[in-house]
Amino acid sequence: MKKFLLLLHENAGTLQHLSPAEMEALAKAHYEWAAKLEEGGHFISGDGLEEGGVRITGKKPVVQDGPYMESKEIVGGYYLLQARDLDTVIRIAKECPTHLWGGTTEIRPIMEYEL
Repeated sequence: MKKFLLLLHENAGTLQHLSPAEMEALAKAHYEWAAKLEEGGHFISGDGLEEGGVRITGKKPVVQDGPYMESKEIVGGYYLLQARDLDTVIRIAKECPTHLWGGTTEIRPIMEYEL
């Protein structure tokens, strides 16, 4: 099976305006969806990501705070999945709870190296 990274892009403003009950419902939806993925043999791992962090850039590395406030979209979490092919992951990703509040999923195939 091939591996795929599913990045969860979310609108920071939308998430900030969710009520505690809506946040709880979103978290529950993610837990239930992850359990469904695991039952289907697709789930490898996944987690939410905390706000903040740093970026390191350049040949002489420069550390900068990030993500940046001018960006309205954040990467709020990820799932590492396995599936037969990209079409299967696309079908799976359409059911991701991130979409419930206007989020976007990005699918990135993991490179396979033969050593």
